[in-house]
Amino acid sequence: MVTKNISLDNEHFNKLKPYIEKHNGNFSSAVREIIDKAEKSFIPENFSFIQDPFLNWLLEEVHGRLISDNVLNTMIDPYLICDISNLGKHVNKKLADLGWKVHVKIDYNNNKINNKNNIMVSPSSILIDTTGTSYKMNIVTLMISQFIVQNSPDSSPFLIKSVTHLGSHMQAELSSATNKKEGLKSLHTFFGEMEDTTNAIKGRPSFWNQMINRHSISNYQMVTIHKNYFEDILAGKIPMGETMIEILAKKPIQDIPLGELLPLIKQVYEVSGVVDKVEIRDSNIILFHNYRNKDATERIKKSLIMLMETNGHLYDGKTAANMLVIEHRPDIGTKINQIVEHLKNSNNKLDQELATFVTYLKSLNNISDTPMSISLMGRRIGTSLIQEYEKENSIKEWNLENFQKAFTVIDSKIHKDSEWKTEGNSLLYRIRKCAITMEDNNFDAYVCRASREAFKAALDYAFGNKADLEIKKLKAHGDNYCEVVIKLPKKETN
Repeated sequence: MVTKNISLDNEHFNKLKPYIEKHNGNFSSAVREIIDKAEKSFIPENFSFIQDPFLNWLLEEVHGRLISDNVLNTMIDPYLICDISNLGKHVNKKLADLGWKVHVKIDYNNNKINNKNNIMVSPSSILIDTTGTSYKMNIVTLMISQFIVQNSPDSSPFLIKSVTHLGSHMQAELSSATNKKEGLKSLHTFFGEMEDTTNAIKGRPSFWNQMINRHSISNYQMVTIHKNYFEDILAGKIPMGETMIEILAKKPIQDIPLGELLPLIKQVYEVSGVVDKVEIRDSNIILFHNYRNKDATERIKKSLIMLMETNGHLYDGKTAANMLVIEHRPDIGTKINQIVEHLKNSNNKLDQELATFVTYLKSLNNISDTPMSISLMGRRIGTSLIQEYEKENSIKEWNLENFQKAFTVIDSKIHKDSEWKTEGNSLLYRIRKCAITMEDNNFDAYVCRASREAFKAALDYAFGNKADLEIKKLKAHGDNYCEVVIKLPKKETN
């Protein structure tokens, strides 16, 4: 044991305070911890085998990654930093000890004193100006930005507002954040773009090695889609939504603003490989592809049109060589909404409203997909009718029994002669006569299509994807009557 007398001024004593408090007032233990930390972080001047080219390569490889907390605390000891003013001095001394030719200047608006309570208030903006070589400059700017964001108090958090590269200069501007979470998000945005990707690869290296290899050897001709989307395709259905878009937006399709949805469609469709390229022009969508099968392109077109319809917007699809144009048609959407509202708020017959809409469509010269527009109207009507019935009859949960009662009432209003038959967890629905599909004793395929879509929309509203609809007969296909079977899993049947 060696005893020495030392004298400290207030500046150095204040720096020791956190360590003294940590060791419950034991000054010797506090000094020993500081010496141990200094010894671990000390790098001898002759420690020069890491030459600049090699060091720059290492720094380049970790570009886009954040610094782990233990490494960050070794470079900038939070117990030694009392305020922003000595942060730059502390870092510059470290850099000089390392022999790095990088210099940091930190500007900030003056700390203000709350005269009433004599409380120091943190600065509201900070500018970090780093000069030096590229990758060293980047890691130092990251180090200081990360330290400020992570160590700022919860009561006055910081976020990174901007990062600018100016030749041999790099600037990071920080400002006050609403909360700590907002600050950490900005840290990932500006400096940690590879953080989640690298962690995912490290977590499942075998999977990602194989996945990357498959994309590479196929020249990126693979398609990566969500399992639910793939399941719909296997079942012969046209997917009505894009699960990945909802996951990215963190909300249902119908709640995503159009301006936010369009860029997400471009991102998901291009990255997944569903199409080669997506262009957004105003509110129109243009998809470029290399599919050879016409049915395949039709399914993509209809899927996207139905996705936009779920979002509350009517789109019309046009097909060209290796290109699909999905055009926004707010005029038709407005007309559909008017007719649906008119139908709900009046005693008019449904066939009259359908006839009005068909006449309106026929008056348009540049509508390329009338049947799709008819289908969209049918779905809007079906959803509206079932919602009104649900509200009037205080339906809390749908089952086959109350769904049958609902459509028995609806059919009577729109002049359908129908019958129902329950068989276990299945419900057979047969339409023997449908007055609204006959105009002057002639079968109207447009109105028939709208009527079928109205039924399917009501079924989707009541049961979601739990119900399976099997078509047995269709008058539109030349049969004498229409017949479908609705099937629910046993556990869903009451």
